[in-house]
Amino acid sequence: MDGPLNPYAAKPERRPAGYTTLRVPRSVADEDSGGFSSRRRPLRVWLNPEHGRLLLRLGFELCWATTWMGDANRWIAPVLGLPELPFVDFGDVLLRERPDGVHWKTGPLVDHAGGRPFAWVDDEQNELDRAYVTAHHPGRGLLHHVDPRIGLRDGDFRALADLARPPAVPRTVI
Repeated sequence: MDGPLNPYAAKPERRPAGYTTLRVPRSVADEDSGGFSSRRRPLRVWLNPEHGRLLLRLGFELCWATTWMGDANRWIAPVLGLPELPFVDFGDVLLRERPDGVHWKTGPLVDHAGGRPFAWVDDEQNELDRAYVTAHHPGRGLLHHVDPRIGLRDGDFRALADLARPPAVPRTVI
């Protein structure tokens, strides 16, 4: 979510064209209320409402693969016009650095895909993640990097659409 949908690394004083600003209260460990607290400055999130329609048009089974987990349905989905989506529950591995250099999301995402073709759109993948997917996932997988300074662009949606197309079936000519 952050990076592809929310270009958080863009110039902070200049919201990208086509984006809207969302202010999300930061979650604070508050034993009394167990919820959001106004003691910290809200998180600024930039979202392009058009991205929801473009993602739905791809025909993928969409799911959130973000630290926001289920909160993405509360805060992000309505702005993008997305329905409530399943999310990958990262549980104990959330933000836990791995000693082998593979991103902490990679294993859970491969598990979630369950051998099905999948695309992981993020700003934090590397070659170790690609190698892990190749070694541990029997289906097609696309690890698509998005620059967090600019977010998703037309070329990114084209790359995802290419993965959504069924592979060409070889024909025998006699």
